[in-house]
This record gives sequence, structure tokens and C-alpha cells, in this order.
Amino acid sequence: MAIFEVAGRRFVIEGKRVAHVVTIGTNGKLIHTYFGAKLPYRDDYEALPSPVVAHSSFESPDGVATYDFVPFGEMLYTEPTLKSEREDGQRIHQFQFERAEQTETELTLWLFDPLQDLRVGVRYEVFADYDIIGRSIVVENAGRLPVRLTAAQSFAMGRWHQPNLKLHHFAGMWTGEFKKQITPVTPGRQTIESRRGVTSHQANPWFALEQDATEDSGEVVYGHFAYSGNWAIHVEQDAFGFVQLSGGMNPFDFSWKLSYQQQLTTPTFYIGYADGFADMSAHAHAFQRDVIMPRSTDRPVLYNSWEATYFDVTESGQRELVDLAAGIGCELFVVDDGWFGERHSDQAGLGDWHVNRDKFPNGLEPLISYVKQQGLQFGLWVEPEMVNPDSDLYRAHPDWIYHARDAVRTTSRNQYVLNLGLPEVEQFILEMMDDLLTRHAIDYIKWDMNRAFSEPGVPKDQTDRQQELWKRHVDALYRIFDELRRLHPTVDFEACAGGGGRIDLGILSRTEQVWTSDNTDPIDRLQIQHDFSYAYNAKMMSCWVTDGPNWLNGRNVPLATRFVSSMQGTLGIGGNLSEWSTDELAEAKGWIETYQVIRPTVQRGIQYRLSTFTQQTPSVMQYTSEEETVLLAIAPLRQYGAHQYHFTLKGLDPAMRYQVEDRTLSGAYLMQQGLTFSYTTDYEARCLRIQPVHRALSLLEPKETIV
Repeated sequence: MAIFEVAGRRFVIEGKRVAHVVTIGTNGKLIHTYFGAKLPYRDDYEALPSPVVAHSSFESPDGVATYDFVPFGEMLYTEPTLKSEREDGQRIHQFQFERAEQTETELTLWLFDPLQDLRVGVRYEVFADYDIIGRSIVVENAGRLPVRLTAAQSFAMGRWHQPNLKLHHFAGMWTGEFKKQITPVTPGRQTIESRRGVTSHQANPWFALEQDATEDSGEVVYGHFAYSGNWAIHVEQDAFGFVQLSGGMNPFDFSWKLSYQQQLTTPTFYIGYADGFADMSAHAHAFQRDVIMPRSTDRPVLYNSWEATYFDVTESGQRELVDLAAGIGCELFVVDDGWFGERHSDQAGLGDWHVNRDKFPNGLEPLISYVKQQGLQFGLWVEPEMVNPDSDLYRAHPDWIYHARDAVRTTSRNQYVLNLGLPEVEQFILEMMDDLLTRHAIDYIKWDMNRAFSEPGVPKDQTDRQQELWKRHVDALYRIFDELRRLHPTVDFEACAGGGGRIDLGILSRTEQVWTSDNTDPIDRLQIQHDFSYAYNAKMMSCWVTDGPNWLNGRNVPLATRFVSSMQGTLGIGGNLSEWSTDELAEAKGWIETYQVIRPTVQRGIQYRLSTFTQQTPSVMQYTSEEETVLLAIAPLRQYGAHQYHFTLKGLDPAMRYQVEDRTLSGAYLMQQGLTFSYTTDYEARCLRIQPVHRALSLLEPKETIV
């Protein structure tokens, strides 16, 4: 790892295998020169080609190039990194290079714009072990006149011409998140974004670019934006085949006022480099676990009472579920929606965060004590950013929501969004949560958000800063999380937004796990979880075993299938255990015991996607640690008498011998010849542990002949 300058005013940022090169152009622009495999010698970087000579008078005098920072107002026509207007009407930038500052892991290139008196630091932070570079900018108003920023992205960079370049990104909807899309990069612009005030179900701030890459090989450039509000990623190819990338906070309806000496620092966009998609996921997952996520401890097996009781939450009913959850081996008991205010449905009560004494006559403490007597931790559901019109909070403070003068206030799920940009609202939520956690021995909070923004307006005395509300909401949310974690350092948090509506590295740096989707159908979940794994790790991915038939699709599959599907991430139970038979409870206990054994490998190991589930192909996920390899497999539909499926493993030591049930096989055999599983019914599930022969293996399921 190194950061250094070579001849030609070129700066090189190196990781273990990656290098990023930026050149200071003759006009002071930051010209993107290279992003790819690390080169062996410094003079290799000096030899990298300069921009192509300008094709015509319609191109920039700098030539045909891509940039690490795109100012507005000169002959650059891709998405600007920064766009602003000073109070006197000046809105053009002419940045000049000032200086470079560097440490062992960071480089900041400082630019100054004399037209608007703006100073910008373009920042690079290298995480060498993961081949990831964090990108952000800091903008300072060095002049006496206020400046209003209308675009402030976190990164820009380029790619040289590559035929068959493809963009991978996520699309989706509620109960159908993380559907990976692959689109060709062609002349023009592609934008993926959220304008909803939250990360969104419909898209996710992650991308990958590749040219004929596979799981096992091929150059992949990818990125994660660490931000939970409006965001955008742009991919723009010109007629010469050059591709300009950029991304960060969405400029849609955005502005931010900077007075003299005030600064804005953008959230970080992490750009990675990998050899194949498996390598991409392995490095991204490790980076998230080691650098982003707040704890290194394994996640417990939880029980959540939502699908068992919905809003009919009572102390006696919850005690019954506690007994059953403890009996099958759960480690954390979570009371979901319905414990507070007049919360008997989704039509009332949000905002009134006091215990409902009809449901809990003596408050929550007797239930919490009972939970802990059974050896479980206690968790609670909250939705602090929301309020029902039918609530004491809204009746007292109707001005605390986002709204516009004379406009009808739109409800969704019978609720409004609180304006966290108001200091009094931020303080209310912080004090409410601090009081809740101080008064009760709570170990875990599930923080939900069940709608997107509408009528994005602010009080009349702040109308000159209305377009700041999107960022102010996220800033306040992060401050609340950060302060709660400081005040209550042992409490774990789960992020939820009607399922996977707020999943990104910004919220992940403040929470231990995320609720992947409200869709708990184990078959639908296989596809959601498979594509989720390209960008995000298994430890953060909360997965529940629920009742059959499933509430969403009416599909009924064996309990074993429901467990194996949910064991692909952090296991949870969400069914109504009071309606499970004695045999089902005993089977569930066995599966939980199995998961507790394989948990370190599933949550901390390297994950490989061996087979993508369809109606004709199985789901096979492999997790490998130093101690063992775990296979979680679910068969496809049986058709035309088929009863077997075949797959090969990855990431093993070819010379090592492994115990595979009652056989000893080499890593080379398993990766070249592979295994064949037999099945007799639709969606039949298997969990198989494989260990090096020098390690003792406790078989946790009956042996089955391997063909």
C-alpha cells in the first residue's frame, strides 16, 4: 500500500492489488488516468496515456477525457460533481489546483475557485486489505458572500473504452427487493437513484461494472454509497467509448447554504476492485464486517412476535411465546408493533411512546424480567420517525411533520413523516429513546420506517432552505443513532424500512443487522438473499422462519426448507409457535442447535454462490472458514422424474483432504468433480458440514449417500 506522486503531476493510490491514478491537468482539472490492477513499477504509472486530443471545437480544450472531479460551467457536459450559485448570481466554476495533502492512508487534492471563493478537497482514503478506496469531497466557502450548493456528489471517475461493458445494479419493490439487473453500457447516460427520502426498495446505492466477468474471474469495479437518504449513481458513455462515473447525494431538489467559512463534507462512496464476482463479494463482506459494522460479535437467534400476534400484543400472550421460544433455543425475544399508546391497528398510536397499560398493566418490566429469567435477551420494535394523525403527539404538534401550506397532507399506512430537521423533533426522538432505554433493560431495538416522504415542505420561517430537508433528516437520524449508541453502548439495533427500504453502508455503520424484506416466503427469499449477497454480507441479513402456508404467497413448504432458507443469514423465528405441533417444535430445536454450531462460519466465513435458484435449478450456498465449510442447499421443483442435482465447491485447499459425511475427499476433487445431491420432493433442503480431516466433525444430520 502506498500513496505517492510520479512525474507529470500524477498521484497514485495503491491497495494490495488495485491502483487509482489521477493527473493534474494543464488547466488544473483532476483528470482520471487509471483504475485497475496495481502495476509493478512507478514508471508504469508515468507511461499511462494522456487524454485524447480534442476531436473538435465542440469538445473541451483538455481533450476527450474523464475526470475525478467535474466542475460546472466549462466545456464539461457530464454530471457535475459540484454545482453552486453565489448570492450575487455567480454560478460558474473555474477551479485551480492548490496543493496535495497526504498521510499513509489518505490523499486530499485541494482546489480553489476564485469566481465563487470556494475551496474543495477531493479526498481518497485507501483500505488496502480490501482493495477499496473511499471517495468524498469537502466544500468550504472562503468568501464573504453566502453560496448555495445545488449538487455535491462524493466521487467521479472514469473507465477507458471497453466493448461489452455492463452495469449491474438492484431494482425491486416492497416484498421484492434486490433483483439484480444487468444492462449494457451504451452511449448516453444511465442513472439509478432514490428520490424518496430513504434508500428505497426500488433501487439500492450499489453498482458493479464488468466486461465478461464471471463468479471466478474478470475485472469488476464496484461501489457502495454510505448514505440513507436521496442518492444517485450516473454512468455516462460518450461517442468515443469513454465512460464517466459519478455518484453521491441526489441533486434532485437538493440545495445547501454555506456562509463564510462553513463547510460541507459529503458522505463516503466506497469504490472497490476485484477479480470476479465471488472475489468482489468476499472483499466487500469482509470490509463491512471489519470496518463498517459496529460490532464483531455473532448475531443471536431471535424470536419476533409480529406474525404470531400482529397488534394483539398482551403480557400473557407474550409470556406464552417466551416459553416456546426459549424451549426451542432462541436467544433473543423481540416484542414488535402494538405495545404502546392506543396501538390496536396501524391507524392510531404512532408517536405516543408510552406503554399501553391495558395490554401491560404493570408496564414492560415484568415481561422483561420473565424473558431474562428464561435466559433470553429482550428486544423492542419502534418507529420513531413516524406519527399517526390519530395520536396525542400529532394533535399537540401538527406542525412537526413534512407539509406544505394549503396542500393536502398525504397519509401512507395511515401515518406521516416527522420533520427531523426541526431541532425540537430531533430532541423529542432522542429523549424518548433515551428514556425508553434507561427505564428498561432492553438489549435490542428494531427501528422501523414504513413510508417514504411526501409534501417535502418546512415551516414558513425556513422556506429559503426547503431543499435542505432531505439531508437534514438523514443528518439528524445519524446524530440520534450515534448519541444513543454512546449513551447505551450495549444495545444492539436493527434497521428496517418496511423490509429492505433502508439498507446501505451509512445505516449499517450504526446498526448490527438489517431486515432484508417483509417477504418471509422461504422460496422468494432464496432469490432475494442470493442477489443481496453480491453487495452485502450474511451476518447483517436478518432471515425469519415463519408459518406455513406463508402469509404472502400462501405457499406451504416443509419446516426444514424454511429453516435452511433462513440459515443463509442471521437466523430468526417469526411464526406463531403456539400453533406449532410438538414434532415441529422438536424439529425447530434441532435446526436451531445446528445453526448455533455453524453460525461462526455462516456469519463470518467467505460466501460462495454455487447455484442460483430457479424452478429448474437448486439454491446452493457455500460458507467457508478456516475450521469448516457449510453447504445450505434447496432442491428445485421435481420435473420429469429428475431427482438429483450436481455442483462443484469453491475456495478449498486442493491438497487438503476433507471429511464429507462418511467419505474423505480432496479439495481438488470437490472443486473439480463436485457433489451430487438426491431429492425426492419439491424444495427438499440439505445442510452439510465439511471439515479438514484433522478436525473432529460432529454430524448434525443423518448420513446420506453421495453420488
